[in-house]
Amino acid sequence: MIARYTRAEMGRVWSEQNKFEKWLEVELAATETLAEAGIVPREAAAKLRERARVDVSRINEIEARVRHDVIAFTITVQESLADPEAARWLHYGLTSNDVVDTAQALLIRDASRIIEKGIARLGETLERRAWEFKDTPEIGRTHGIHAEPITFGLKIANWYAENRRDATRFETAAREVARRKNIRCRRHVHAPGT
Repeated sequence: MIARYTRAEMGRVWSEQNKFEKWLEVELAATETLAEAGIVPREAAAKLRERARVDVSRINEIEARVRHDVIAFTITVQESLADPEAARWLHYGLTSNDVVDTAQALLIRDASRIIEKGIARLGETLERRAWEFKDTPEIGRTHGIHAEPITFGLKIANWYAENRRDATRFETAAREVARRKNIRCRRHVHAPGT
């Protein structure tokens, strides 16, 4: 993302720090789920939740050497644990795509919520302005020429109606993208040996 064109809130969503935090969130959820199923020791899952940390500069340092982002990530998180027994259960039964795709769905979800709020704020403004200009006359247009008079409020009301349709379409698209990523990822998640 180009910083000067990026709103701070959206920039935080797509930052490297947040990306790796989401990767960690996926890893921890998977480990806890495996612990509930009796595949991973519960104590190890609890230690992972309590101690696991992300260090972006360390991840980048290791990635420059190993040339693999997920390997660099897991090494860094395992280092943060300072407990080899708990560390061995991080990333257990997962592929890189399981982590990256699921975390990407979480990032898309968070970014979509910001966009949805913006669409809603625009709709509120359009509704308010449509009422404000409901009696302001304007020349209507049809096929590029003058037509029957309308009001500027009516024109804004049309924009408002389109905004509402766009909001519905966007919510559906955002939900589908996140859901499809999770479905694709879940196909690959499995308990070892199954």
